[in-house]
Amino acid sequence: MKQQFPTTLDKTNIPEHVAIIMDGNGRWAQKRLLPRTAGHKKGVDAVEEVLEGASVLGIKVLTLYAFSTENWKRPEEEVSFIFKLPKLFYNRLLDKLQKWNVRIKWIGELEMLPDTMQALIQDFEEQTKDNTGLLMYLAFNYGSQAEITSTVKKIATQVENGAITVDDITTDYISSQLYTGGDSTVELLIRTSGELRMSNFLLWQSAYSEFYFTDKLWPDFTKEDLYTAVEVYQSRNRRKGGI
Repeated sequence: MKQQFPTTLDKTNIPEHVAIIMDGNGRWAQKRLLPRTAGHKKGVDAVEEVLEGASVLGIKVLTLYAFSTENWKRPEEEVSFIFKLPKLFYNRLLDKLQKWNVRIKWIGELEMLPDTMQALIQDFEEQTKDNTGLLMYLAFNYGSQAEITSTVKKIATQVENGAITVDDITTDYISSQLYTGGDSTVELLIRTSGELRMSNFLLWQSAYSEFYFTDKLWPDFTKEDLYTAVEVYQSRNRRKGGI
């Protein structure tokens, strides 16, 4: 990684966990009179850009919202194409992920995905499991309400089986049982395309996140835009309920 650290940023105040709602692929394509699928394909370029930028900054955890549990409502052709993107991502970026020392983990209701995609996800994680740099979570078929519901059921089963008691259930324990485990606290959440909502993404993990919204559509988002978001983050007084 030969990119220089941005001189406008404070190296001592980089958010450890950044999460991004990658929104606007379809609108990017429509503005260019292209099929919506072209926007999703172009969005892979932005993922590469942000990964490079996050590695330069020394961000420890990056979570990207790739496909929500509600996205099944989209046209079948579009959903089918989105399911092909992980293979494209794998073929294009695996070598760079190894070079940048990035580890990949997938989160969501993965058991509902096609067997071929589940196999690809398992291979992706296996190929990068020994990397010790940035950890990237790819949220696919993910919904925060579903995650919390699943976590509640898991903890209830643990109590029922005698593995833990009710008194063991603390905020920290619940966080540890989420898909993101010990990486649960999101310091900075970014959403592209000008929309101002959470869209069922990391609701627990983002309890005290700083939000950064930009009108840029996801395929146009660059590492410089990531640096700008971090610069805004650094300008804020994070009180977390205090004074």
